Amino acid sequence: MQENKDNLVEIKVLGITRSEVQMGAYALLLQTIEDDPDAVRRIPVVVGIAEAQSIAVQLEGVMPSRPLTHDLFTSLFHAYGIELERVTIYSFKDGVFASLLHLNNGTVAVDIDARTSDAVAIALRTGARIYTTREIVAQAGYAWHRDSEKPRQHTLRLEDLPLEQLEQRMQRYVDREQYERAAEIQKIIARKTNPPEKGDE
Repeated sequence: MQENKDNLVEIKVLGITRSEVQMGAYALLLQTIEDDPDAVRRIPVVVGIAEAQSIAVQLEGVMPSRPLTHDLFTSLFHAYGIELERVTIYSFKDGVFASLLHLNNGTVAVDIDARTSDAVAIALRTGARIYTTREIVAQAGYAWHRDSEKPRQHTLRLEDLPLEQLEQRMQRYVDREQYERAAEIQKIIARKTNPPEKGDE
């Protein structure tokens, strides 16, 4: 897969949000690395229970009694001299993210398709950088400002709210682990920020 490196944006892992009440309600929260705080965007990725636990264990520095699957992959990489150069989240379609593992053993370089949760879990263990495309950031990300003002109370439709208030509402839903509502607002934001061109509708 050919990549335009100028179109890539580096991202970091902020953490995993979990719910003890709603089983299976987990989200991996990613954030773009930007020099300008106003340009920072966050991307929530829904992940499974096993992947969420694996990522959380690594983030929290917990040493499991036996190697997890992602630990096994990392050990195999080390044993055979394989380097994970980077991870690229290259696709976002129908709410599903897809990623590539860029591997190199010093002689052969290969790209392996992977679920984003698996790719991130392995990247955290190897120290590999994680990237995505500007299109995915625009489509699936939402702006985040540390000093954002609280949104005003309105009785308008969500579609009528300004982008800033939509983004703040989405952040609250993510913080409360209400991912279905967050996804609905994410779609509205995507339509407002990336309107279809004439002839595409």
